[in-house]
Order: sequence, then C-alpha cells, then structure tokens
Amino acid sequence: MKSVYDVLLERGYIEQLTHEEEVKDLLKKERVTFYIGFDPTADSLHLGHFIQIMVMMHLQRAGHIPIALVGGGTAKIGDPSGKTDMRKMLTPEDIIENGKKLKEQMEKYLVLDGVEGHIANNADWLDKLEYIPFIREIGSKFSVNRMLTAECFKQRLEKGLSFLEFNYMIMQAYDFLELERRYGCQMQFGGNDQWSNIIAGVDLVRRMDSKSVYGLTFKLLLTSDGKKMGKTEKGAVWIDPNKTSPYELFQYLRNIEDADVANCLRLLTFLPMEEVNALSELEGAEINKAKEKLAYEFTKIVHGEAEAVHALEAARALFAGGQASDNVPSTAFSMEKFESGMPLLDLMIELGLIPSKAEGKRLIQQNGVALSEVTVTDFGRVITLEDFNEDLLMIRKGKKVFHRVQLVK
Repeated sequence: MKSVYDVLLERGYIEQLTHEEEVKDLLKKERVTFYIGFDPTADSLHLGHFIQIMVMMHLQRAGHIPIALVGGGTAKIGDPSGKTDMRKMLTPEDIIENGKKLKEQMEKYLVLDGVEGHIANNADWLDKLEYIPFIREIGSKFSVNRMLTAECFKQRLEKGLSFLEFNYMIMQAYDFLELERRYGCQMQFGGNDQWSNIIAGVDLVRRMDSKSVYGLTFKLLLTSDGKKMGKTEKGAVWIDPNKTSPYELFQYLRNIEDADVANCLRLLTFLPMEEVNALSELEGAEINKAKEKLAYEFTKIVHGEAEAVHALEAARALFAGGQASDNVPSTAFSMEKFESGMPLLDLMIELGLIPSKAEGKRLIQQNGVALSEVTVTDFGRVITLEDFNEDLLMIRKGKKVFHRVQLVK
C-alpha cells in the first residue's frame, strides 16, 4: 500500500528533504504532526499558496496532523526569500485582519479542530519575546557566516538587506522550536524557496531540545519556462471569490499553456494518477479536454461543485458562441458614462482587460478584440449607448477572455 510520501513523490510535489529515509519511514509508520506557515501579507491566499494547502490536505487525508501557522509575528518583519526588494510594511491592524481571513479560508479545506489539526499564530509567542534574552538564548545558536550563504540572503546582498529582514530566518526557526514544544511537531513543510529557513529550524530544535525533527520542501507552482503561475494583467489569481470569481479562476486554468497541463493536473487535483497520465497524453485540440477537466476539478476543490458546474457551463456557452452566463465577469456602469461616448481602450483598461493602450492597439491589430462577436479594427473605436443590446455589451479579448458590461439607470 502506498504511503502519503509515495503519493507526494509520484505527483511531483517533493523537491528537497533533510533526511530522506527517516522522513519516508516516519510518514509511513507513524501519525506525524507537521506544520506549514502562511504570512498574512494579504487578505486572501492565492493560487501559488494552494500547493501548500493541497499538500496539507493529502497528509491529513492520510491520517497526519497539520498545524496551519498564521505568521502574525513574522509578517511584521517580512520574508526576504525570493524577493529582490524589501516587502511593504503592513500595519499591525492589517496583519490581524488578514490573519483572520486566512484562518477562515484554511478552515474550509482542513479540519483544524484542535485534535485532527491545529491553527496557530506565531504572534502569540514572537510578540512576547524580550530582545536581549532571546538573542542570548536563540541568536547565539546561529552562525552569521552560514546564514549569509543561504540563497534567501545571497540574492539580496547586492541591493541591500536590512537587519530587520536578517532576523526572519531566526524567527521562523524559533517557530519550529515553539511548535515542537507546544504540539510535538516533528516536521516542517514549505515551498522550495523556504529551504534555508527550514534547515535553520531543524538545526535549532536539535540544538536546543535534542529532538529529531525534519524538513521537506515541495515545488513552487511554475510554468514550463520557470515563471511563477497565478499572475494576470489584473494581478494575482486569488482564492477569495470576491477578488477572483470562480469563473475567472476556471478560465485562468482553462487557458494555461499546453506544456503546463500535466504538472497542474498532478499538483492541483486529486484525480487518480491513471487519469492524470491519460489526460496528460492528449495532444492537439484534444488537450482542451484536459484543460477543462483541470479547471473544473480545481474550481470544485476551491469553491465547491456548484460553482465549478456554473463556471464550466458559462465557459462552454461562450466557446460555443452561446449567450453570456451570469458567471461571466461583469461590470455595471451608469448610462451617463456612455452618453457622450467612451473610447474602447479606456474602457478595457478600466475593466482590467489590458494594462495599457499600447497593448490594446496590439491586440486590435491582431484581430484580438471583439464587441458582441464583431471584430474591432479601429484603434479609436468609441463605445456609445447604441452598442448595447438590452443594456448589455460583451467584450472579448483574444479567443477566451470575456467581460460583460451592463448598463444601470
């Protein structure tokens, strides 16, 4: 029988781990308490975060005990990992509110009842630390020379690394020590950009408490050319339906590059690997079936089956040239806005369909913009009330991105 380690390995999650044989045996033979941290730098998880949620769901389904750690304390410092510049500093009030919303989201996907799973906030211990005692007890266990070789710091040294950020690794390592003492936490998981921080935590727990603990990192959600997935012209692809609608989430995955389909099917769905492999082998126009399945399955995980069905129906109606569904992104404007006419490019920028007029002109030149399925050829096209049919106007960008404009009186 496969252990959850075998499942994670087969699906391509695992990137690096501190002690391969020990981790493999632990996950196969024991009920392990593990943690993953989420800094509340925004009021919602995004698509990239969901790899971590999927890993936690796999592990909890296999009987292991997750600790979802909200970084209410570490968010006050900011993780330099993967960043070329210092993160924007958030107010304590913003951090608290963001943390509440992340907690609500994670409770949708994980059982965090204090028995089968836990939710914690590192502000509970980090905010209470006294600087001199902490540096004496914990800081003395860290070598500055070794810390400076960590990838998360190396890439920042040329542009400048603040002493505030330099403390982040020590704070995250201390989290592992605190969770080991409070919950008996044996493992820390995280994205591959957290490898240096995880190693620091494993080392600190072993030095301070002489306990055997372990670390494992998994893949970041990247495109086939190495770029982070989950970015659009409108910004990040969020889990919050008020920030990214279920339809928009569905469409994002429905429109990914062919080369990214197999990886996303493995990482973002619970489909059996036999089905994943069969879908991944589809080529040409047939691969659209795999993309549709991916989009449906992930939207179902995030927003539930009913929303996934609505998004699927809306997408099929649009691809078939049918009528617009209520699930298509829609923006309402007053009639006065179009009485004297509004340039199409200005409207598309306001709707978040294009980042600039130059990009809009490029799309029009390539026949990539249509109004109610009539291709636009004029850069200076102006939208007036006459363009609306029963107070509705559908704008299409490319072949697959739709936005409905609705008039209100």
